[in-house]
Amino acid sequence: MNLKPSKKIMLSMLMVCFISMVSFAQETTMEQKEISPSDPIPMNPDVKTGVLSNGLTYYIQNNGKPEDKVELRLAIKAGSILETEDQRGLAHFMEHMNFNGTTNFKKNELVDYLQSIGVEFGADLNAYTGFDQTVYILPIPSDDPEKLDKGFQILQDWAGGALLTAEDIDEERGVVIEEYRTRLGAATRMQSKYLDKIAYKSQYADRLPIGTKENLENFKYESLRNFQKDWYRPNLMAVIAVGDLDVETLEKKIKANFSGLENPKNPKPRQEFGSENHEGTFVAIEWDEEATGSQVQIYYKDKGDVKKTRTVKDYRDNMVEGLFTQMINNRLREYSNKPNPPFIFGFSFHGGIIGNKEAYQSIAQTNETGQLEALKTLLEENERVKRFGFNASELERAKKDYFARTERSYKDRDKQESGRIVGRYIQNFLQESPMPGAEWTYNYVKSQLPTIKLEEVNGLIKDFLHDDNRLVVLTGPKKDGLTKVTEKEVIDLLDSVKNAELKGYEDEEVRSELMANKPAKGSISNVTVNNKGKLNETTTMTLSNGAKVTYKKTDFKNDEILFEAFSYGGTSLYSDDVLKQTASANGGLTEAGIDGLSKNDMTKVMSGKIANVRPYIGGLDEGMRGSTTPKDLETMFQMVHLYFTKLDKDPEAFASFISKQKAFLGNILSNPNVSFSIALGEFLNEGNPRYTGFPTPERLDKANYDLAYEKYKERFANAGDFNFYFVGNIDEAKIAELAETYIASLPGTSEREMYNVSSFRPKSGAQEFTYRKGTEPKSQVNLVFRGETKYDVNEARAMNALGEILSIKLIEKLREEEGGVYGAGARGAIRKIPYGNFNFSISFPCAPENAEKLAAASIAELQKIIDNGPEATDLDKVKKALLLTRKEQLEQNRFWLSAIKNADYNKSDLDNVVNYEANVNALTTEDIHNVAKKYLQDGYLKAILLPEE
Repeated sequence: MNLKPSKKIMLSMLMVCFISMVSFAQETTMEQKEISPSDPIPMNPDVKTGVLSNGLTYYIQNNGKPEDKVELRLAIKAGSILETEDQRGLAHFMEHMNFNGTTNFKKNELVDYLQSIGVEFGADLNAYTGFDQTVYILPIPSDDPEKLDKGFQILQDWAGGALLTAEDIDEERGVVIEEYRTRLGAATRMQSKYLDKIAYKSQYADRLPIGTKENLENFKYESLRNFQKDWYRPNLMAVIAVGDLDVETLEKKIKANFSGLENPKNPKPRQEFGSENHEGTFVAIEWDEEATGSQVQIYYKDKGDVKKTRTVKDYRDNMVEGLFTQMINNRLREYSNKPNPPFIFGFSFHGGIIGNKEAYQSIAQTNETGQLEALKTLLEENERVKRFGFNASELERAKKDYFARTERSYKDRDKQESGRIVGRYIQNFLQESPMPGAEWTYNYVKSQLPTIKLEEVNGLIKDFLHDDNRLVVLTGPKKDGLTKVTEKEVIDLLDSVKNAELKGYEDEEVRSELMANKPAKGSISNVTVNNKGKLNETTTMTLSNGAKVTYKKTDFKNDEILFEAFSYGGTSLYSDDVLKQTASANGGLTEAGIDGLSKNDMTKVMSGKIANVRPYIGGLDEGMRGSTTPKDLETMFQMVHLYFTKLDKDPEAFASFISKQKAFLGNILSNPNVSFSIALGEFLNEGNPRYTGFPTPERLDKANYDLAYEKYKERFANAGDFNFYFVGNIDEAKIAELAETYIASLPGTSEREMYNVSSFRPKSGAQEFTYRKGTEPKSQVNLVFRGETKYDVNEARAMNALGEILSIKLIEKLREEEGGVYGAGARGAIRKIPYGNFNFSISFPCAPENAEKLAAASIAELQKIIDNGPEATDLDKVKKALLLTRKEQLEQNRFWLSAIKNADYNKSDLDNVVNYEANVNALTTEDIHNVAKKYLQDGYLKAILLPEE
């Protein structure tokens, strides 16, 4: 996009700078600024943009989270839509080639260099190709000038330095074909039959980014080189740099590295490819033997092109549309929670579908015989809104939720990670999406949300719904005894709903508060500060009922508090018979709601609040997980209290859960990978009296709700046996008061439980398992070493590193040398719970004819480490990656919550977090060699999925 400075942009930026200088405490509102609806949406004042003389656009922002890191992106307005017939799949192939030989990095040198500084291939270093764009992703350390320079050099090479030698191209064909193979299956087969109806008379229907196998195998070298020459040019590119470095330095780097790029003398026009409108309604009904579920989709395609959001009025229109989406989906959610629901879930929204087209879309997932019922429900609810509109109470709740989300983004505006920020600038370049910044957005939403009237929201659907340029897509499984829906049935249903008698939506009132009366307070009997003054400092309050509340106050996010709780026991304390009766029922217990409030009631009560709590009963423990904001912390505490004391019992809600589970899981076994995983689990657990297996329809029918509910009450009867954990922006006085009120008041005794450890052990040692499923030529290989051992923290650390080291070698061997896989990985772990055990696995998808050969090659790579130990350079790569990851984790609430809770759960030392860097640096090749020799020589499970013969 060629951005040229204009008076409007300059004025809007000045206006934003002025607004940002005025203190919010002075209550200077946007109404006082008299913003005109025709004014352009201002650009975020935190970002610096510019255009080089060659047309390359850049975006730069200084952002200190995480420290010492810059997120670099190269975005190109070129994707598969620009391919000629002989180039099908080559936009994506070009992406691959940028990692396989460039001006400054010979084949494999790029990945090798980045791994040497801790940047992981796939996890950090990556890229993606779409119909209209290609984006390259590179996080780079910013505290080392040499590494930073290398990062920009890599980006420069991606922009125009791919060598594209014949040898490199041919070696990469196999890798790309393996990526193509991973996408084969029912969804792809069905989509190929109706994509031309979504992208009607458009090239998009014939330009899926992955391309065709035939062309990937046979394209001429010049076809790829021509694609690069035509489309990898600076006037179609943007460089985005966001991170912990000053803007001036980043701008100099961009100018130095990219100003020399040249556009072709006679550039090929960057054509836009539209999709044509059509009369009437298209109907596509596809089914497939391997389809895992049934889906209904309705597209009311807009007749004009996508409307860009450029002015303040456009932004307000988007707000109106956002409220509409919230309200229609609140209604559809209510259907999914009813007895005998018409679908597992349903939702509607107005948004992009492909290319230049947007559409109002209604989508539902249903059971295999319920497609027409689901379609009818979607159509009727759209028609109900069209005839009667929404209610004022629905709008009020939607406004509360909309503002709560906006407020949270505003409060955390200075705590956003760079990796989350870059996406906004990519979208601004590729699609001209607005990027006004959190402050302007908050103030504008706060001023305008109250002015949005019900008539505005209700008026949208009259433009959304129309009888022409409409598409209905039904997909589902093909199997004996199942009758395929016909096009006539769909058309008849469309006509009947249009003329059906409908009533307006009745919005039932619910109470405004979650808890009408607070419980009588307990007390805090002891407070202990743990690891005072250290990085891992926490505070533990012992309550009068015996419960322990541990919290860590952080400043990583302004508007986030995370929560977990656990007590040992879980289903390990159930008898074999009780376990089997309740295994398929436990997940449905919370469908009933709490304290007389159904799930639908809860949605209404929670309008404008951001808080959630999810109880669970696991194999070894029971507990809760949740999250909230400082403002809604009390609400989350109330939910915790009610899930302990007042979980409702509602057979109809449970029946709805079972119905949805059947629909969701009913045909999932048709997926070869899922079926393989389930069959492998049964093989490994042969003879296990406590193995509950896959929740089949028969097992779901036998789920004992009454028994599961009684066991839930039993598991949560004693709060004194629980540990509670909170991490985030915590007010210490407030959390103490809330703990006294809502946790110390819970029933508690001095009784303490421990989980039972089953005597059964899964199969280990030399085992072979071959499973045949599926029609596509694709396989999955799993190689697993497992067994019992005495837990040792140092061996556990070495085993984990061994998995990372072998992953590097597998990519080198199986992908780069053999061209036989798209991805491969190894994982190693030694665990303490429920008994000392180790697990080391290698896994990858591949062509069936290569499964045995690549399995043998994988074991051969492992054997080299067993015989000789790992290469020091590989261990160094892993160390750097582990330490870079941990550096970022230390600034994340989620990491600390897990670390603090797991230290108690596993009875380990939280000082391991403080000592992590020293422990990782202390790892030696001898440590890795020793665990490889000790654990990985006594035979392994070789499990291979093959297609049906």
